[in-house]
Amino acid sequence: MTLHKRILLAEDDPNDVELTLTVFAEFGLADKLDVVRDGQEALDYLYRRGSWSNRPDGNPVAVLLDLKMPRVDGLEVLRQIKTDPVTRATPVIMLTSSREERDLVKSYCLGVNAYVVKPAGFQDFTKAIREISTFWVLVNEAPDSGQICPE
Repeated sequence: MTLHKRILLAEDDPNDVELTLTVFAEFGLADKLDVVRDGQEALDYLYRRGSWSNRPDGNPVAVLLDLKMPRVDGLEVLRQIKTDPVTRATPVIMLTSSREERDLVKSYCLGVNAYVVKPAGFQDFTKAIREISTFWVLVNEAPDSGQICPE
């Protein structure tokens, strides 16, 4: 896997965005992280619409997706990603504060690749982001962003 690929962070909490950027910077990946603030903007990013219409072709190597976001929630974004052959193979990591069983089950039923509950403390949150970035960005092999899943 090449590290030239993009990572999408869909997160509406500015503190969580800042902490995530800080951890990604430790790995020299902060400049590879595109940040959107709500679910509609995440979909615009993925489908190259609106302010993201000029971004380069291809899917991100992974999507870090908050569950509870304005305009379009994370479950709907996940549903659209996993039902579209163009984006279906993109790994999606639900990164949420929800510990509700129904959110966990619904996420997996919709095809999420991982479900991570955001730790409350700074150190624990930083550790979780470090582990996510290490595995999904540095260790995991994702398909070429131009690949389309067969129907």
